[in-house]
Amino acid sequence: MSSFKQLAGGGLRQYSMVIALVVLIFFFQWRTGGNVLTPTNAQNVIIGNSYILVLAIGMVLVIIAGHIDLSVGSVAAVTGIIVALAMRDGGLPWWAGILLGLAVGAVIGAWQGFWVAFVGIPGFITTLAGMMLFRGLNQLIGHSNSVPVPEQFRTMGAGYLPEWGPNTGMNNWTLVLGILAIASVVWSEYRRRASARRLGLETVSVPVVVIRLVVAVVVIGYLTYLFGSGRYGTSFPVAGVILAALVIIYHFVAARTITGRHVYAVGGNRAAAALSGVNIRRTNFFVMMNMSILAAVAGMIFIGRATASGPSDGNMWELDAIAAVFIGGAAVSGGVGTVVGSVIGGLVMAVLNNGLQLMGVGSDMTQIIKGLVLLAAVAFDVYNKVQGRPSIIALIFPGRRDKGTGAVPGADDPRPEVPVADGATAAKG
Repeated sequence: MSSFKQLAGGGLRQYSMVIALVVLIFFFQWRTGGNVLTPTNAQNVIIGNSYILVLAIGMVLVIIAGHIDLSVGSVAAVTGIIVALAMRDGGLPWWAGILLGLAVGAVIGAWQGFWVAFVGIPGFITTLAGMMLFRGLNQLIGHSNSVPVPEQFRTMGAGYLPEWGPNTGMNNWTLVLGILAIASVVWSEYRRRASARRLGLETVSVPVVVIRLVVAVVVIGYLTYLFGSGRYGTSFPVAGVILAALVIIYHFVAARTITGRHVYAVGGNRAAAALSGVNIRRTNFFVMMNMSILAAVAGMIFIGRATASGPSDGNMWELDAIAAVFIGGAAVSGGVGTVVGSVIGGLVMAVLNNGLQLMGVGSDMTQIIKGLVLLAAVAFDVYNKVQGRPSIIALIFPGRRDKGTGAVPGADDPRPEVPVADGATAAKG
């Protein structure tokens, strides 16, 4: 029993969202006669939802800090039309178009961050105004017309890793990524055990570690085969590579940097964070500006996939991103959430959409089901907090508890300690 608890981190409940994702995949695999776990469908799920998952990465930081951003769809749309026009009419090369898009996102983010951080207008109101402002600007600049993008730019949203090297029966770049992912998992486990021994902490038994690694290797190996064994010319999507890179970067920023800790501190207890020396204005400015930059990335990925920028781009994207974050375990009150959890929440919604479409379910019922799933996920989280049990975040990440569990601040608190000037640590709220 002890080994089982080590293997599952105390129980299967701690992996509830991952389990829900796996159950959905196998349910739809059964109901669709095996059409879900095919190379083409898996690639389409990533390509068709990568821009929402990119938005979810930025949105979770905004929500952790205690804000909300309703403008991300409009920001993505206006970035897309500016970039498309610059490349079509201004002769801008594709790489310069990407840099221009990032710059546009940064300027818009600075604009919204100024009103939130320095003027003190709530993020909800600021971005509601931004949603209308940038939607109108998109239609004004583009004259409500579609503007195509060049072939090279389309690779960003609809391209695949290229073929190279000997014939292995798979796409070699996808195979390399799979090998690197496996090596990363093994190295991370080794470092974790080495660090625990160095600090004199109890380590997980060797058989449990072996089982964990075997499961991880099998899953990564299968995904590598799934994405790499499709028809010639297809492989793991370029949009998926961008998404994976962003997940790694922002997971590190949120969990391992002072900036990430300040975001948690501000959302968890603004007053305590201020008393601890956290720069509230700079933190709020950062999350709003970062969100707009990622919205620009999402907009460019989308127009690359759609081959053109249009007046209806970005409609309702903010709702999908917010839903992914809350399904992934973020708290409405702020201070709780993770990048990985939000991406898992987004994948749950993506698989749900894809499976229902393969089953021939209409858009009306799909919307109803998605709404019920969102409501059930948040209700489950709230119920666990009221009962003093771990929330979804604590279920996904063993050893972490949020402020709804009644735990005192300490090692199990999901909001990291905030360093202050004299070397002490701040209260986490």
